[in-house]
Parts: sequence; C-alpha cells; structure tokens
Amino acid sequence: MGYIRAEEILPIEVVELIQQYVDGESIYIPRKPSRRQAWGTGTQTKQELLKRDREIYGEYLAGSRTSELACKYYLSEKSIQRILRKQTGN
Repeated sequence: MGYIRAEEILPIEVVELIQQYVDGESIYIPRKPSRRQAWGTGTQTKQELLKRDREIYGEYLAGSRTSELACKYYLSEKSIQRILRKQTGN
C-alpha cells in the first residue's frame, strides 16, 4: 500500500472538509466491500501455510512430539496443537 497526496487526487473542497477532522494526519480509506479480497488471495502465503500444516500433521502421525514440532517450525506448542486439531477436523 502506497501513499498518495490527497491534494493531487481530491478536489480542494474535499481536502478542506477532511482537514476539519484530521489535520496533517495519515488516514486509511478502506476498499469498497465489493472490491475486497479474502485474506491470502494476493500472495502464496495461504497455500504455503496449508502445506506447512499438512507437513506438521504428517510428522505428528509419524511419531514426532508437539514440543519437537514447535521447535522445528518456530511455533508454540499451543499453535502446533491448534494445527493438529484443525487437520483432524476437531
């Protein structure tokens, strides 16, 4: 997300109106609901996490302990337990 100077794209009347509420501060203008994307849509992160979680589950089934998996994947044991519950559907 980059910054755009308001006075370069908005009419001066709109800029002055906004200045009544936030003078010299940065604000975030959210997307319209119809243009929003689900988390992970724009990157491969979601797919990478799903792959990691399947690997964790496979290693758990093969005998790895949650403490070992937590160290290997740099996660807390609670996070490993959450991933295992999610993988089993519980």
